[in-house]
Amino acid sequence: MKRGFYIIMAAQFFSSLADNSLLIASIALLAQLDGPAWMTPLLKFFFTISYVVLAPFVGPLADALPKGRVMLLTNSIKIAGCAMMFFYDLLPIPGAPEYLTVLLAYAVVGLGAAAYSPAKYGILTEMLPPEKLVAANGWIEGLTVASIILGTVLGGALISPRISAALLSFDLPAFDTGVDTPAEAAIVVIAGLYLTAAIFNLYIPDTGARYRRQYSNPITLAVDFGRCLATLWRDKLGQISLAVTTLFWGAGATLQFIVLRWAETYLGLRLDKGAVLQGVTALGVALGAVLAARFVPLRKSLSVLPMGIAMGIAVTLMVFTTWMPLVYFMLLVIGGLAGFFVVPMNALLQHRGHLLLSAGHSIAVQNFNENVSVLLMLALYSTMIKADISIAVITVCFGLFVAITMLGVMQRHKYNQAQSDSLHLIGLEKH
Repeated sequence: MKRGFYIIMAAQFFSSLADNSLLIASIALLAQLDGPAWMTPLLKFFFTISYVVLAPFVGPLADALPKGRVMLLTNSIKIAGCAMMFFYDLLPIPGAPEYLTVLLAYAVVGLGAAAYSPAKYGILTEMLPPEKLVAANGWIEGLTVASIILGTVLGGALISPRISAALLSFDLPAFDTGVDTPAEAAIVVIAGLYLTAAIFNLYIPDTGARYRRQYSNPITLAVDFGRCLATLWRDKLGQISLAVTTLFWGAGATLQFIVLRWAETYLGLRLDKGAVLQGVTALGVALGAVLAARFVPLRKSLSVLPMGIAMGIAVTLMVFTTWMPLVYFMLLVIGGLAGFFVVPMNALLQHRGHLLLSAGHSIAVQNFNENVSVLLMLALYSTMIKADISIAVITVCFGLFVAITMLGVMQRHKYNQAQSDSLHLIGLEKH
């Protein structure tokens, strides 16, 4: 791999580490401000909504400028959102509880993330040949998941009684930091992680890739995005890989909160301990991603589809698991299956998108679909929590939904193959 690839990985690691630590700190801040339990998944909802609303515009932005510069600018937006969260008491929404400002601040972080993503993934297709995309995705997804593991564990550690007490006891001479609670202390540390990511962004090389002049009229951008969206969904390989990654990200975002609530209800674990279980699942995803990068070439990417069904079944078995060693094993298996099937699908989608559209546009389309799925599944989960439905019932329904949907995707791929051999499209030039 080229040197610039490793700089991109480092920038992505610290930015994602901060995102995931901030989620745990934000949950703690909501609890500190007496936010209702059903509002917790809305943090991710507000974070994600920017991906959907801005989808027609972030692709052209990523293609209009060198992608390293785009990553620097959008990481700065994340820093601004993080700072807003720290000053929640100074930026209240008129006539509304303070905890709503936490949601608004996390939405600003999501705004930066939405614009960051097309540049982060799009630069891979500019820098690397197609035959290295699965390996590159395996590494960057593995590192991203490593940052999720460390981020969730770090977020839990920063709000734990012992570490938060140490942070709160630290004062700069002759300077009042204004940090009074564990959540606030954690947010200050997390802001430093975003700054570290910004430093790496400064050194990302310009790949030299340039695209046609991008539209600036919002209506034209929206129409062009609709065309790109239709192009990928009509493509026989694009529609399968897009369906799988869309399901994965919606399911993954919801599973984060299911694990936390399940840990609290059935295992008696508080938030900082439940965050460790999230980290175990993410470790499984990292292992699955690395195995996929090692053993699944791009031409064999569709062979991993049955793993999605197995993942859904494994999730339903969680409700029968309370012995901690078995809990860890089950979460590793669920994460491993997820990582093994999503990384080849992600690489295939990037390859087809790059050939049919452009790097930035194809990633924007992917983000739009994936995050519509996140919004819908989180909204449904939040509604089920508000309706006081048992977390066991929610978990079983969730697992069965994943398994049945993946079975439907496999049937669609089988139908496509019966009509014509779509697999020959892998590796062909743009046409």
